[in-house]
Amino acid sequence: MTTTAETIAARPAAQSWFFCGIGGSGMLPLALILHGLGARVSGSDRSFDQGRTPEKFAWLKRLGFALLPQDGSGIVSPEQVLVASAAIEDTVPEIVAARALGCPRLSRAELLAALFNRAAQPIAVAGTSGKSTVTGMIGWIMTAVGRDPTIMNGAVMKNFVADDAPFAAARVGSGGDFVAEVDESDGSIALYRPRIGVLGNVSLDHKSLEELRALFGDFCARCDAVAINADDAESMALAPRAARVLPFGLGAGAVIVAESASIREGATGICADIVDRRTGARHALALAVPGRHNLMNALAALAAAELAGVALRDAVAALGRFSGLARRFDIVGTSPGGITVIDDFGHNPEKVAATLDTLRAHPGRVIALFQPHGFGPLRQMGAELATVLATRLGAQDAVILTDPVYFGGTVDRSVGSAQIVALVNAAGGHGVHIAARDEAASAIVAMARPGDRVVIMGARDDTLSGFARDLLARLP
Repeated sequence: MTTTAETIAARPAAQSWFFCGIGGSGMLPLALILHGLGARVSGSDRSFDQGRTPEKFAWLKRLGFALLPQDGSGIVSPEQVLVASAAIEDTVPEIVAARALGCPRLSRAELLAALFNRAAQPIAVAGTSGKSTVTGMIGWIMTAVGRDPTIMNGAVMKNFVADDAPFAAARVGSGGDFVAEVDESDGSIALYRPRIGVLGNVSLDHKSLEELRALFGDFCARCDAVAINADDAESMALAPRAARVLPFGLGAGAVIVAESASIREGATGICADIVDRRTGARHALALAVPGRHNLMNALAALAAAELAGVALRDAVAALGRFSGLARRFDIVGTSPGGITVIDDFGHNPEKVAATLDTLRAHPGRVIALFQPHGFGPLRQMGAELATVLATRLGAQDAVILTDPVYFGGTVDRSVGSAQIVALVNAAGGHGVHIAARDEAASAIVAMARPGDRVVIMGARDDTLSGFARDLLARLP
C-alpha cells in the first residue's frame, strides 16, 4: 500500500519543499538529497535566527536554498510541502501557517522512508549505537567499488568533504543502493522496508529494552537479509525473526570475524585480520579510526556490503581509505604544551563508554566534558550514564558536566546535570557540575597539563565543535 508520503515523494522535483529546522543533523542531509534530485527547497531554523553555526547556513545559501526567519513567513502557498520533526510544537509559526493554508506535512522520517523505500536496494543501519559510522562505512565502500550510492547520514562524512561540500552528511548517486541510518528513538524505524539491514546492538537509550526488542525484531523481519552483531546477546536473540542472517563480531558465533590474536590498537587507528569463516578467506584491515568499537563498526559494514554483493576483499581494501566522521573521536589538535583535544558525539551510555575505553587504552590523563543532549534523555538513562562516567575513568581522570543543551520550548527539567554528577560521585567517580560551558572551559584550561587528552562529548549541538576548537586555542 502506497503511503501519502510515498505519493508526494514519488516526484520530488515537482514539489516545493519547506524544511522547518533545516540545519538539524537529521534534516540537513535529507534537504541535500532533495536538492540533489532537482527539488526546490527552502527552510527556516532557530539556529539561523540566533546566529549559531553561520558558516553552515551561508553554505546552504550558496547552494541555492532559500532561508527565512522561523516566523511563518516562508509558508506562502498550499502547494508547499512542510517537512518538520514529528515532535515539533504546534505553536511554531511554520506549523501554524501550514495548517491555515492546508499544506501537506511530512515528518523527517516519513519523507526519508518514502525516498528510501523506492530505491532498488535500500540498506538500513539500525541499532542503539554506531549507526552513523556504519552508514558512512557502507556508503564509502559502495562508492569506492563504483556502485554510486545515495547516502543519508546523521553526521558529516569526511571522505566526501570538499571545498564546495563542507557539511557532507549526504550523497546523491545514480546507482540503486540507498544507504541510511534508521532511528528507533521515535519508533520511525517501522516505516522502512529494507532489502538489507544491519543490527549493531540493542541497549538502553531513548526507550525501554522491551520496546527496543519489539522495534528491532520487527525491523529484522522486514529485511531480506540482516547483518547482526554476534557478540551482542540482545541482537542475536532477534536473529530468528530474520529470513537470512550474516553474523559478524569477534566471538565464536560470528561468520565475518576479526581474529582476536591479530588485533593491534593504536592511538589513531586499529588493525586486524578479517576472516570469512565460511571459506577461510583472510584479509588484512588497517582502519584509520581508533578503538575496538570502530572495529566492530567495520565488521558490520563488511557484512552488509557482502550481503549487497561486494566481495569481502574489495570492501576491506575500501575501508582502509575510510576517513571517519566529524565529531566521532575527531582529533581537533594538540596544543603547544602537548594537550590533545578530541571532539566526540558520545551521548548515551554505550557511546560514552566506547569513547572513554578508547582513550583509556593509551597513556595520559583524561579530562571529559559532557554536555547532555537534553533533559529527557537524562531522565531515561541518567543512572546508566553516571555508572559509565564513574567506572570508565581512573582516579586521576576528571569529568565535568555542563547543563543540558536547551534551545527553547516546553520540556520537563526536573532531572539535570547536578543530579547526574551526584550519582557519578556516589559510584566512586570524580565529577563536577559547572553549569555554563565557558566557565567549564576556564576550569579545563586551569587544570590541563602536558599529555592530557581533553574530550568534548555531546549531541544535538553543532556549536560543540567550535567550542572544542576555541578551547584548543586557549590551552598552553
